[in-house]
Amino acid sequence: MPASPSDVRADRADRADDILALARLATRRGAIRDILGWLTWRTGGPAALIGDTGRVLARPGGESDPSVARLAAEAAVELHRRGAPSAVLGGGEGPPVHLIALDADPRTYLVVVGPDDPRCGTLLADAARTLGLCWRLEWAERERRRIESAEGHSREAVLHLLMVGSVPAAQRIAGALRAALPSVIQVYVIECPQPRRREIAQRIDREAGGGAWIVPCPVRPNHLIALVPPGTAAPSATASPSGTASPPGTAPVAVAGPVAGTGPPQEPLDLLIVRLVPECRVGVSAAVALRDTPTAYEQAIHALAVARNAPEHRAGFGGDVDVTVLAGPEGYLWASELLAPCLRYAPARRADPGPQELLGTLGSWLSFGGAASRHLKIHRNTLAARIRHLDELLGVEVSRSLPAQSAAWLALRLHTAPQAAAARALATPGRTATLDAVLGTSAAGTWARVQLRPLEQARPTATLETVRTWLRADARLPAAAAALGISLPGARKRLTRAEDVLGRSLLTAPSAKYELWLAMRALGSL
Repeated sequence: MPASPSDVRADRADRADDILALARLATRRGAIRDILGWLTWRTGGPAALIGDTGRVLARPGGESDPSVARLAAEAAVELHRRGAPSAVLGGGEGPPVHLIALDADPRTYLVVVGPDDPRCGTLLADAARTLGLCWRLEWAERERRRIESAEGHSREAVLHLLMVGSVPAAQRIAGALRAALPSVIQVYVIECPQPRRREIAQRIDREAGGGAWIVPCPVRPNHLIALVPPGTAAPSATASPSGTASPPGTAPVAVAGPVAGTGPPQEPLDLLIVRLVPECRVGVSAAVALRDTPTAYEQAIHALAVARNAPEHRAGFGGDVDVTVLAGPEGYLWASELLAPCLRYAPARRADPGPQELLGTLGSWLSFGGAASRHLKIHRNTLAARIRHLDELLGVEVSRSLPAQSAAWLALRLHTAPQAAAARALATPGRTATLDAVLGTSAAGTWARVQLRPLEQARPTATLETVRTWLRADARLPAAAAALGISLPGARKRLTRAEDVLGRSLLTAPSAKYELWLAMRALGSL
């Protein structure tokens, strides 16, 4: 018997309501799950998206009947075998299974088990079109996140290669992602709220016109690291981080060039960042060659320690961390002798770290402490085991003793310096160098006095004694506070004051504690 006009109008009204409900659900976060839940309620039978192999791709929340899920999966496999876009399978003793392929992905089926309504086919066809669009959007979003994650890991790999001195490999990877890395860079370390790190990185990249190579720090979740080509015009004079003129002989800090379309002409990028995102603190290195990225990163960390307390929330580095100036040929020979047990080490198993990996672990641990496990992408127990192994190989307690750590830090710097091989060739044959001999030269004395001069000139002079006591306590704050007879917050406040005076980081790694220990040792004040 044909349907009456009133029934037809009612059916059309019901379909219009269903399409409107589907459209509203499609705008929600988690639209696919919500639409499947609505279909389950609307038809009275469980709904799901199932692949051609029978794997459930999406379903509403809550518990599902295993027997019904198995029936739906078998029906999807059967329909795919037949090559049909839609069908109603089953029936008889079992419930009917309605299936329809999504237009966006013909190998994915919308399946509803149980309803015995002749109008179910129209409802599922409408739902399949909406689900197809949602499925395509979710797939595109998954692909976007995958590509973004791959690019992020590639950027991190570029930064890691630069930090370990593999500049050609870093340039090859960088060239595959975007324009080649510049030969001269400044490093910016940007401290920002962790939940907003991605948003801030995108904003900085946009405002900088793509000129900044921005990498989320793999060690500190609230840091961004940016490699920026310096501007063609540098300011005529630059204040040091402490607000006084830069020390004699120190090159002024170069700043980034103009940022297209934002702010006044020649606005430095660091000032732009703190203007756009006031929560940020920015430390800026001097302009260095790309191969000196590790040095520039340390400079930016030192500048960031000052920027935290600076009114303008940014600071440029105005000091000098090049310790190779204090070592002659015997110094490079001493470094090789200290590291020789590690350099000659032959691992017992292929899976064990070799000499270069152990030296990389030592350098990362001296820079970041326990956070080196995140830098090296190894478990913290693996890191601890490697450091214990290095204690045994080197015959000193680099895991505990600041003097041993400082010596190892200096040895690594000298061993990896570009001039190391040529300098070792000039060393006196058969002569054994010592750390005291390395630090006893006139060049070392001059370097040490430059390092300590800001503390000696500071008021109150107790700042120098606080740093000395802290170094004697192996840079352990509780022990230093006890030796000074003050509270732990009081000792921390004094060292923060010393950071401002020095323009260097003490309490946050990478720390200047090794240079200061070596400087005081060179002057005999420890």
